[in-house]
Amino acid sequence: MTKPSRSLWYDSFLRLNNNKGAMVSLYFIVIVCTLASFASFISPYSFDEQNMAAIYNGPSWVYWFGTDGLGRDLLSRLIYGARMSMAVGILTALISMIFGTIYGCISGWVGGKTDAVMMRIIDILMSFPSLILMILVKVIFDSVELVTNPELRALTSMLIALSVVGWVTLARVVRGQVLQVKELTYIEAAQALGTPTPRILIRYILPNILGPIIVLLTFQIPSNILYESFLSFIGLGLQPPYSSWGVLVKDGYSAFGAYPYLIFPPAIMLFVTMLAFNLFGDGLRDAFDPKIRK
Repeated sequence: MTKPSRSLWYDSFLRLNNNKGAMVSLYFIVIVCTLASFASFISPYSFDEQNMAAIYNGPSWVYWFGTDGLGRDLLSRLIYGARMSMAVGILTALISMIFGTIYGCISGWVGGKTDAVMMRIIDILMSFPSLILMILVKVIFDSVELVTNPELRALTSMLIALSVVGWVTLARVVRGQVLQVKELTYIEAAQALGTPTPRILIRYILPNILGPIIVLLTFQIPSNILYESFLSFIGLGLQPPYSSWGVLVKDGYSAFGAYPYLIFPPAIMLFVTMLAFNLFGDGLRDAFDPKIRK
């Protein structure tokens, strides 16, 4: 008796589920996202709550990770910092995915002079160093002051700056995938039957190129988290008293000589989170690779 065939998505899920490193990384990411989402309920203190009698207290049963120079609980600030870092990493990747996918699909499907012009725009953007372009966009939007809330303004400008840089690579990947898929027989048949172009892109092309997009998305998130931390570290990101992992690393670095315990929790969380996203991305890449499908 012939075994029923399994879809590529189901087969990919089984391979991903058998990858222990990827699944452990996924569980860790879910835990971090949950802590970030419910930071106000989970953290023992507020991110800006000060105790002047507990300045620079080391780790203890009261303050598990110690306190900073203003008596603020480092564990609470670490949890609140996850909210900003994860929000920037994930939201920026989603924005880049949406815009890059639309741009790449149009460029690859239309082709001709339109494709040439759209690719030259990408070449121009890629000719600038990513960090320089990111800082330039960040400074411009900070000067505009779109919103009054400092935390929301920092988040908005960070999302815009990282999105301007992040969508370019994804658009090139999507364009290449569309150029391959649109030459397949069933796409030509759909065109011959008069199927509208938007329906062909959404119904037939996008599901077949979604795997590489998701894989690239998981690799882009840790890059965005690192960029956010770097911008906060050099003073262009979130500013105190608000918290992000970059802000905490900066505070820990400034007091590292006298109070080294301040830098280790945010630095370790930053490292482990980026490692988890990269391991999960590797697992997704292996799961969606048709060459190893049995």
